[in-house]
Amino acid sequence: MMKREDKDRLETLHIDEKINYSKSIVREAIGRFGIDRLAVAITGGKDSTTSLWILKQVCDELNMKPPVCMFIDEGDVFDEINELVDHIRKEWSLDVVSLKNDDVSSLATHIGKNVRVADLNEKNRGALEEMGYTGEEFPFIPDSTICNHLMKTVPMREFIVRNGVLGLITAIRWDEQSARKDEDFFSPRTNPDHMRVHPVLHFRERDIWVAIFKYGIPYCSLYRQGYRSLGARCATGKASDIPAWLQDLENTPERVGRGQNKEQVMDQLRALGYM
Repeated sequence: MMKREDKDRLETLHIDEKINYSKSIVREAIGRFGIDRLAVAITGGKDSTTSLWILKQVCDELNMKPPVCMFIDEGDVFDEINELVDHIRKEWSLDVVSLKNDDVSSLATHIGKNVRVADLNEKNRGALEEMGYTGEEFPFIPDSTICNHLMKTVPMREFIVRNGVLGLITAIRWDEQSARKDEDFFSPRTNPDHMRVHPVLHFRERDIWVAIFKYGIPYCSLYRQGYRSLGARCATGKASDIPAWLQDLENTPERVGRGQNKEQVMDQLRALGYM
């Protein structure tokens, strides 16, 4: 685990130095796993797109095509997020694979609908047993603990196995959520075995916006409306009526507009494989 003094040093670097350090993490990941055995988790959020932009810079420098991008449809995605993902897919010539748990989605016809566990396939019933869930049904609430596991972690696991992914690049940050504050740039995972790679771990929320405006990185239009952190549409609200980058980023919580039930069980979700 990285020492606190090293984390402090990395968090206070100039934005250009932070980007260069991120690039070194990406280069190391390519060297360790090979570009064809890497994948990138993208969400359409500010961190994800900034991390993807950094990856693309490295791939351009190495004359390589970026690895496949994995976008998870949790069942209630903002139209604006879909628009941003489609825009960067075309703009950066990306291979984007959209993942969805169709078994659950076919039964969950609307938000709040109760899904009978007995109607699920064996894979999803097993995922619920893994969580210790013994109920006969559950409401389809995309940001709930159950639905996070079924709609995000389960299809992600399948994607990793199906594509032989050795390294999955994600855009988590130390300062974003307490459950992520002790993460390392390279973090091994099991079930299935792979390595999580975190190029922007040392960025602070303010750094992301500095990078976005300095380098012209695309961002979702919802941030202009006052959203600071984006998740499922039904569980995400504005933090303010002013653009995200004009808010008091240093003294107010970034994820205040997100469903707080999920925030309280983040450690459990991450133990099950969530990002």
